[in-house]
Amino acid sequence: MAPGCFAFLSKTKAKASEPVREKAALPPPPEPQLQPHLPAAHEHFEPCFQCSGASAWDKLDAELPAYTARAPFSSDARAAIVAAINDAAPALTKLSLYISDHPELGYHEVHAHKHLTAFLEDAGFAVERGYKGLATAFRASYKHGSGGRVFAFNSEYDALPGIGHACGHNLIAVSGVAAALGVRAGMRKAGLSGEVVLIGTPAEEGGVGKGVLIERGGYKGVDACMMIHPVGGMGAAPGRGAVTPTLAINTVNVEFFGRTAHAGGAPWDGVNALDAANIAYTSISALRQQIHTTERVHGIILRGGDAPNIIPDYTAMKFYVRAQSAAGVEALIARVCACFDGAALATGCKVKYTTERVMMDLRNNLPLAEEYAAAMGEEFHLPTYVGIDDWSVAGGSTDFGNVTYEMPAAHPHYGVASPEGGNHTVAFRNACRTDEAHDYTWKFAAGMACVAARFMQDKAFADDVKSWYGKHTKGKK
Repeated sequence: MAPGCFAFLSKTKAKASEPVREKAALPPPPEPQLQPHLPAAHEHFEPCFQCSGASAWDKLDAELPAYTARAPFSSDARAAIVAAINDAAPALTKLSLYISDHPELGYHEVHAHKHLTAFLEDAGFAVERGYKGLATAFRASYKHGSGGRVFAFNSEYDALPGIGHACGHNLIAVSGVAAALGVRAGMRKAGLSGEVVLIGTPAEEGGVGKGVLIERGGYKGVDACMMIHPVGGMGAAPGRGAVTPTLAINTVNVEFFGRTAHAGGAPWDGVNALDAANIAYTSISALRQQIHTTERVHGIILRGGDAPNIIPDYTAMKFYVRAQSAAGVEALIARVCACFDGAALATGCKVKYTTERVMMDLRNNLPLAEEYAAAMGEEFHLPTYVGIDDWSVAGGSTDFGNVTYEMPAAHPHYGVASPEGGNHTVAFRNACRTDEAHDYTWKFAAGMACVAARFMQDKAFADDVKSWYGKHTKGKK
């Protein structure tokens, strides 16, 4: 693995008496994730990661964003984009509901991959399945004219364990397809040279699929990239968008090794690995009082023993550690691992902990974000809050953060009505199946497509996008 954001995950040697910290094998297993947007008196998004209750909406008035630095983009191209997406909406809705009905965990999205690639191939896109050696990844593309710039979208389609598509990835999957269809129509209408690409990215829910694709060159040649993500919850603002940051995250897996004994007959002969897990969990709970408000540590006990009358000789835990940057995650992991070491020392257990691949923080590109907000206001009169440094609403994480460090990129969120629960709940899974949720998805996908078409047509805008990335994000991991 290249140095930089992943350098701290390299193996370190330890003496026999020391805990061992290793880097996990690739690709790692799946698990959780994120998102927010704008005004209306006292309204705010409350997705799964906004436990703080911070509200982006309260900071804004109800004025729609408008084009200020640039004149509105070609109305003919926009009309073609919207029409193409609307024409495909019935078929895309059917595809979305199929994916929702057949939830699959990260790196195992066989049915979603099959149906998405078949749809794109039937629509006339060049499709590469099993992209970069990942069985459920794909790349679909369409070229028009000679030369030009390359703009990509991402589709996600992995589900959560036990609760299915409770983060709305069925909508994310088809939003990428919709945007690609829209851009193609805009390119044809306006005679734009360039290439539109849709990258199907597996295992966002903890597997860092985009990170794997980046390492394998899956984004090579792409000039800019976007994707959208639905959010919901009590007080959510349906149909409103936001472009805000998310936290970097890494997973820490910990194991404690003790010695079995009869819990009633000879407990003094045992070394209790469950006690070690309990002390570790309690220590981390105490640690939270002393960490920054933008940092998060949360975890579960994966294995706690086999029977009450057997002193457990083995326990396993999994923790997520989040901070504003990969360096912040590394520093916080060191504090978390000190809790593991202390628990092992207190109980006489041995301990081993490993980390996985890091998800970088989300660094949205400001020119892309502002153009997107302007397009949504201009075309649909839907307001979008642009707060790329507004950490008050950050709390979740996404592997699209890794993409934002590789190229100019933006990851807007949009509201879906789900008053009974936000992301990662059964209520939100059901909300992402409604006609209203799909209708908003087509609008926000069209907004992305409008940005992409402008990026292809307007050299000054494309140069601004690249320049901002070079000054504010490139090389700053």
